[in-house]
Amino acid sequence: MNKKEKIKDNKEVVVETKEEVVETNEEPKVEINYKEKFLRLQAEFANYGKRTEKERKDLLKNANADLISQMLEVLDNFDLALKHNEDKGVKLIYDDLFRILEKQGLMLIKTDGKFYPQFHEAISQEEGEEEGVILEEFQKGYLLNCKLLRAAKVKISTSKE
Repeated sequence: MNKKEKIKDNKEVVVETKEEVVETNEEPKVEINYKEKFLRLQAEFANYGKRTEKERKDLLKNANADLISQMLEVLDNFDLALKHNEDKGVKLIYDDLFRILEKQGLMLIKTDGKFYPQFHEAISQEEGEEEGVILEEFQKGYLLNCKLLRAAKVKISTSKE
């Protein structure tokens, strides 16, 4: 902070906090502190480096989103095959594929219990005892790195009123 003091002969003295004194007539002289500018620039550069590193990690994390969303069709087909046929070989392949996709950040959306519109898509409704409860799952939903990749398609209950 600068402190201005009036002195004889109508001259102002600017006293810097670092105990530097600069005499001025009308406008105070601005003394450039190169060290402060250097430190500020160095901090800005460090922040830029951190920001670009975070952006790069996010890009790598979500780079496979398109490929994984296409792989969901294969998972759906495996599910259909497992529903109609209890083949252990198909089950092993499905489990291996799902494990690989889980390592890439894929998570299954649970469809038992309450309906959440941010994760579930209601395709049909049926009267029930309690409103907003999932009755049946038509298609599985998935999250990729905690972001919605595909909403689960479900049947929900509505109130009788």
